[in-house]
Amino acid sequence: MKKKILIVDDEPNIVMSLEYTFKKQDFEVYIARDGSEALEILKTQTPDVILLDIMMPNVDGYQTLSYIKSDKNLKDIKVVFLTAKNKASDIEKGLNLGADKYLTKPFSVKKIVSEIMKLVA
Repeated sequence: MKKKILIVDDEPNIVMSLEYTFKKQDFEVYIARDGSEALEILKTQTPDVILLDIMMPNVDGYQTLSYIKSDKNLKDIKVVFLTAKNKASDIEKGLNLGADKYLTKPFSVKKIVSEIMKLVA
């Protein structure tokens, strides 16, 4: 059965690159451009992993993660932050909220695929 990934980011070039890469890895890919779109998708889909940006319009990544971790049906989904916020305090906050990994931009697609594959193995 195909693994499912939800990519949540408001930068079209990043989304296109990651979507292409994960489809090549035989993932079923869902796309959201902000946290509120992600939460809508999560009403009908349960991905194996969520790749989540922090700085987005409407509902940011921290708010999205807090909601996911507080929902008994969603709390076990693996969540990986992929963000430009790279201060130690940002990383600590993300991990304390329940992120499984915290990766920073700019990023290596190869590294992201490797980290995601470890989480969904």
